[in-house]
Amino acid sequence: MMNLHDLPSRGRPAHACTLGPRLPQGLIRLLGFLAVMGVAVAGLAGCQRPGGESVAPRAAGATGAASGSGASAAAPTLSLGSEDLLVMGQGGAGAGWVVTGSLQAERRADLRAEVGSVVLRVLKDNGERVRRGELLIKLDDATIRDSLASAEESERAALRSLEGAERQYQRLKSLQAQGMTSQQALEDSEVRRNLANSERVAAQARVAAARQQLERTEVRAPFDGVVSARKVSAGDTAGLGKELVQVIDPSSVRFDAFVAAEQVAGLQVGQTVTVRVQGREATPLQGRVRRIDAVAQPLTRQVAVIVDLPASAGLIPGLYAEGVVAAQGPKVLALPDTAVVRRGEQALVWRLQADTVALHPVQLAPRDARSGLWPVVSGLAEGDRVLRAPGSRPVEGQKVTMRTTTSATSAGGASANPRQGG
Repeated sequence: MMNLHDLPSRGRPAHACTLGPRLPQGLIRLLGFLAVMGVAVAGLAGCQRPGGESVAPRAAGATGAASGSGASAAAPTLSLGSEDLLVMGQGGAGAGWVVTGSLQAERRADLRAEVGSVVLRVLKDNGERVRRGELLIKLDDATIRDSLASAEESERAALRSLEGAERQYQRLKSLQAQGMTSQQALEDSEVRRNLANSERVAAQARVAAARQQLERTEVRAPFDGVVSARKVSAGDTAGLGKELVQVIDPSSVRFDAFVAAEQVAGLQVGQTVTVRVQGREATPLQGRVRRIDAVAQPLTRQVAVIVDLPASAGLIPGLYAEGVVAAQGPKVLALPDTAVVRRGEQALVWRLQADTVALHPVQLAPRDARSGLWPVVSGLAEGDRVLRAPGSRPVEGQKVTMRTTTSATSAGGASANPRQGG
């Protein structure tokens, strides 16, 4: 019988030898993992000095310090103008609280119909200037003229009756002195004279009333001003008390503001109010509190405050305005949102220190919803200078130079909103 080992192997060279039993795959992977861990431990041991200090972290720290120093030294000098800085404590934006309201004319007349009639003519329209006593609206006076004529005729008749009664009284008085008439006849004549006189006085009153009604058919301007609202047109029926036209004096403008109930306690007559009017925010006006209402508004529960404004051309009654009341006591420093740098939950500002700029931490109170400013609780003092809108320009410890007014103007630097500041 043939031995199987004597047969040649197919597909295998004759000189190949047969290996022993193969190792399991799990054992091979375990041995590879232990070899890698051994190399790693040897590498870490080689990085330690005898004293236990790590060489790699120290080298990395030295490299970072060198790079930071090089960035500060390599950064160019930062050129700043006055429009780029906020001086804490100046501007008054954070000192006090904001009040809102509108401009109103101090002198205003709502002219209404004093007689019931039909509008014949309207001589002035909205926006036209008027002089005192100038005719604005003419009402129909035909009926009133008839009443006047009747009253005047009654006055003439009463006057003739009085004259006749007076002559009769004088004759009887002479006759009674001669004993030719009785005392009773004289007294009756005196009564008739007094009645005639009363009728004459009543007739004169009716004439005066009719003339007054006739004058009221002509609506005239009570003072020099401007027609602000025309409420009727020719042909309209104007009942008694109907509003016809409104006249205002544009030179007498005041600021009617409203404050919350919790702020009334800190408000006093004579306090300064910085008012910015819609459309001319760049030129604020300085007003003073003239009156504080004693009763709050029924709907809003706010208290009305009247602020006197200086005479200034261009103020239009009805425009929206916003004022900042100067609070009594220490100033409240505040920052605009553009000046605050956020890093996580920390708030910082770029503060000028001598001729360099550096990041400085600050603690801020909740943002004022009306002014949009962040009140400063700590970290800044009055007089500190910070960058208004730093952006990404500054570098820690970077040198700064201040431009002169001439150079700043030529550079075209635009000043930011004057309300942004402490």
